[in-house]
Amino acid sequence: MAISTATQVERRYQRLEEFRVPPGFRGRSAVYTQLWWIVQSTLFGLSPQALFAWRRWLLRFFGAKVGKGVFIRPSARVTYPWKLRIGDHCHIGDEVVLYTLGEIEIGDCVVVSQRSYICTGSHDFRSPTFDLYAKKIVIEAEAWVATDVFVAPGVRIGNGAVIGARSSVFSDVPPGAIYVGIPARYVGDRTMKA
Repeated sequence: MAISTATQVERRYQRLEEFRVPPGFRGRSAVYTQLWWIVQSTLFGLSPQALFAWRRWLLRFFGAKVGKGVFIRPSARVTYPWKLRIGDHCHIGDEVVLYTLGEIEIGDCVVVSQRSYICTGSHDFRSPTFDLYAKKIVIEAEAWVATDVFVAPGVRIGNGAVIGARSSVFSDVPPGAIYVGIPARYVGDRTMKA
């Protein structure tokens, strides 16, 4: 049975003309944010692969807390660096997106492999004004987020956990666990060679 045109007009799921970014949501002014995006597209993104120290310096200059020995590729993207903390000796791969609408905290010796998307923000689909929200993501020390993984807002990945390639993580992962799939599910524990 088809819904009449009148009924379709009455039922509006999204009123994007009423959408607004909440005051203070970015954590910095719109001008400062635009300046970072310009720097990221040029001085950061066009820098030679080997200039890890340069990219660490740029992130720190814009408010990120970045530890020593961090390797972050020039094709990685950070939305708001002032909401980012990366521990020592981490590797952030090519085309990784650190979507820092909310805070992202990455512990020491973490690997986030190429094309992974660490997503702290989304929209409330129940709200007709498509309200924006953010929830902190924590990736604890020595975890490995493999290639092309999606991590949803509010998730905590435990110490030493492994997330298999092309997985999507929507709930917390315990320390030392191996999770794979969509949605990611437990498949075993990480054991180390003697």
